[in-house]
Amino acid sequence: MGRGWGWAVIMKTICLYFEIHQIIHLKRYRFFDIGTDHYYYDDYENERSITDIAERSYMPALNTLQQMIADNGKYFKVAFSLSGTGIEQLEMHAPQVIEKLQQLAQTGCVEFLAEPYSHGLSSLANEETFALDVKKQCQKIEELFGQKPQVARNSSLIYSDDIGSQVAAMGFRGMLTEGAKHVLGWKSPHYVYNCNLAPNLKLLLRDVELSDDISLRFNNAEWEGYPLFADAYIDRIARFPEEEKIINIFMELSALGIAQPLSSNILEFIKALPVCAKEKSIDFATPTEICMKVPSVGAIDVPDTLSWVDEERDCSCWLGNAMQREAFQKLYSVADRLRIANDARINQDWDYLQASNNFRFMTTKPSNVGLDRGIYSGPFDAFTNYMNILGDFINRVNALYPLDIDNDELEGLLTTIKNQGDEIEMKDKEIARLKAKLEKYETEKPAAKKPAAKRTATKKAKEA
Repeated sequence: MGRGWGWAVIMKTICLYFEIHQIIHLKRYRFFDIGTDHYYYDDYENERSITDIAERSYMPALNTLQQMIADNGKYFKVAFSLSGTGIEQLEMHAPQVIEKLQQLAQTGCVEFLAEPYSHGLSSLANEETFALDVKKQCQKIEELFGQKPQVARNSSLIYSDDIGSQVAAMGFRGMLTEGAKHVLGWKSPHYVYNCNLAPNLKLLLRDVELSDDISLRFNNAEWEGYPLFADAYIDRIARFPEEEKIINIFMELSALGIAQPLSSNILEFIKALPVCAKEKSIDFATPTEICMKVPSVGAIDVPDTLSWVDEERDCSCWLGNAMQREAFQKLYSVADRLRIANDARINQDWDYLQASNNFRFMTTKPSNVGLDRGIYSGPFDAFTNYMNILGDFINRVNALYPLDIDNDELEGLLTTIKNQGDEIEMKDKEIARLKAKLEKYETEKPAAKKPAAKRTATKKAKEA
């Protein structure tokens, strides 16, 4: 633990967190491909983009964080969350990133958080799908890094009272979200709060200005804060009122190297943070450590959904126009059937089609943050391509599980099939056991007769 982690005295503490997610690029898919082509992805672009981001951002940044842990011991802490779809891309095209994260996990100074596997919007559509989405990612994190996540974050820090209640019901200690001004009002993000509907769920709110100074503005020569130095940055934190203890700095890991190029000395800045913080008696801690040690000062009321995206800090970048809402509703219209059916091949496409960037590409709203639509010329082009793919996907779902079978009937049929499969498996095991027993009996039977034969031969010899 850092120096300030006594129960009586809690020192100013920085909670540093990075998100790792990779867009799954869809290929150009035309109306006439529906029914004939069931593969939806641009493999070349997926490999190119993840390889590029691993080389220019993830590996240099993770190497720097590893060095910071080596230099500062248990004093420096950092947290990550990885989307499941991002993990799949890394495993396929950049396994060195996973290996580096595993090395970091072994230091005891790194925490891995829960999030939806798909990096999708299931929390806004279907409670059961959202719970399974998070559970699937947690299993993957435990498998890769040996940690069972205790704190969650939703895609793009999406949060509301209802979502917090769902996350609390999943058993998490805390959740990360945005310290949005329209929610906080006069309150500061530098305290621990709790969910309005589930008081046991602690909330850690991102300091928007401190986070964006690094992730968005660091290399902007026209910004009034340019150039930003680590000592000045830490001085700002030290000058916060004494009672404001918790400073949450959350961003995408790609900010280090992509949004802010390595040539800007962004990694040198990051590396200097714990050195400067230690001089000011400021600690570092993981989200779980904070949730365990620091009491909540009260509930935050969030009736409407917020996120960390755009000036509005809401969900309008994904669901702000009629095209986005139509695509969203059509996608999640099959959520219950997919959850009941649980077909492996369909589920992978389901994960990739849920990813929030598919809806972001359809946005018609202006944004201060540049949006690269990839192959799409505009929002309508993105909508058309996605809906063609979605049309084929839903046709495949309906072909497997016809619409004239309602969800209850489908669940009953699949349960019967599963039970029959389990029964067959048990019988197969019993048959295998009996076969093994029979073979053992057959091999032992001749051996049992040998002593008798030997006695007979001895008796005849004596008589002779």
